[in-house]
Amino acid sequence: MSENFKDAASCWKVILSDAGKGRELLPQIERFARENTDPATVVFGTSGWRGEIGTDYTFHNVRIVTTAIILMFKENDPEVMQSLGVADMKDIQERGVIVGHDNRLLGAEFANEVIGLLQSEGIKTWYAGEATTPEFASGIEMLNAACSINLTPSHNPSNYGGFKFNPSDGGPAGPEITSRIEGIANQLMDSVHEFQHVAGNNIEKIDLTDLYIQYIISRKTIDIDRIRNFINSEDCLICIDNVHGASRGRIQRIIGSSEKIRYLRTEDDPLFGGVAPEPSDSNMETLTKVLKQDRSHFKLGVIMDPDGDRIRHADDTMLIPMNYFGAMALHFLHVHKGFSGVVAKSVGTSNLVNAVAEKLGIPVMETQVGFKNFRPYMNKNAVERAIVCFEESDGISGYSHTLEKDALFGVLLAIEMMAVTGKNLSSYLKDIMDEFGYYYPDRSGISVDRSLIGETLKKKLAVIRENHRKGSSIEIGGERRTVKDVITVDGTKLVFDDGSWLMIRPSGTEPKVRFYIESRTEEGKKAVFETAEQMTRDALGA
Repeated sequence: MSENFKDAASCWKVILSDAGKGRELLPQIERFARENTDPATVVFGTSGWRGEIGTDYTFHNVRIVTTAIILMFKENDPEVMQSLGVADMKDIQERGVIVGHDNRLLGAEFANEVIGLLQSEGIKTWYAGEATTPEFASGIEMLNAACSINLTPSHNPSNYGGFKFNPSDGGPAGPEITSRIEGIANQLMDSVHEFQHVAGNNIEKIDLTDLYIQYIISRKTIDIDRIRNFINSEDCLICIDNVHGASRGRIQRIIGSSEKIRYLRTEDDPLFGGVAPEPSDSNMETLTKVLKQDRSHFKLGVIMDPDGDRIRHADDTMLIPMNYFGAMALHFLHVHKGFSGVVAKSVGTSNLVNAVAEKLGIPVMETQVGFKNFRPYMNKNAVERAIVCFEESDGISGYSHTLEKDALFGVLLAIEMMAVTGKNLSSYLKDIMDEFGYYYPDRSGISVDRSLIGETLKKKLAVIRENHRKGSSIEIGGERRTVKDVITVDGTKLVFDDGSWLMIRPSGTEPKVRFYIESRTEEGKKAVFETAEQMTRDALGA
């Protein structure tokens, strides 16, 4: 293709329409990324700043965001420094910053820009190269680094680049940090100052996988020897789909190579084979086919996103979303491994874990969407320490583990479950549901007019909690249900007397209202969805 494009967005449109033919256009994307100096609005969402490569995620704008971080360091604001877990700029310079990326287009080149600017301010840097988010989180602790900068947009499509910032505890940066980065960066975007390339010198490389292995062995949440013995001695197949992401090669290094472990999509491909590289049911079709064709007694399949912080499980019988696996993790870590504490979950997550926790006498902490909201329960000094924390969007971590969601942890935990229980995941899940009840979660949503985004939409939806208070009743699928509880942590969640529930919340990034629901039967999901949609339309006056 020799077509000329006016901007990166139009070029990406062609590339994404046919990844095979579009690969030869990637040099044009690099040209836009290097030459485009148009400003962008920097917003750190639930997990960092993201933008389209060559459009708003450019070398110029990455330099601006890095400069904003440096200026934040220099301000020496007490609240920010406390949140960072550092004393002052000198402490940051000495403890250093880990910089790396996933395996997307221009990852190494963008990282070099960040390293050069940090080094120009006398800040020690380590270059991690291609690495996963949980490796950054554990690496910070192992090195006693001041923070890390991980250039990844997580599970976003291949046209996106991203910028994650983690302070010294290894967890996602909180709003007291990210709001300051946003403020400075967006001011710099409006300036006429030119942000020039600064080359990094004498770059020190660091092996984050080696540090991660040391980390999980020292924490003792996962029994690596038990996992290795299980794979060596049992009739099993472990199938791992890396979707061309940075998680490739990690499991081999942690538990060793074995013919019983099969890896899918490990080739270098910045376009991810033309698919959105997320742990979705559709992306698991090849993996589940491999499992169904195999005759091993134990079978496990997992799929991870490019930066290794999201995971979904399966065996040859069923797909097991995080809504279920998180509840299984709580049961396993408490009953079989003896960990005590609380369980932390995002408010839109299945109540199966609530049923398990209630019967086992474990407190449940429900938070807003975003893994950073689990920090109070995952910090090593936490009074109410989480046995497991997870969210329905495929993220999990566990007791004494990283403050970041960790797909590698999810793989290892699933194998250890099989080793200890002697069951495949679907059989273990059935045992749990037979004892604690059956739950059927799902999610959907509707689009709304763009004029409603923000506070206007929040105010309109707030009428739902006013109209449906605790103790009131509502008809769902022809049956009257009593509102047992109303949770307003993130939108409005109505929990009914049979354990079913619905949650309605505005999207933080799109002109949409999202529904999260759960029924006690598979057939009952439709009625709960219809109720959630009607409530929303009534609130919006539609």
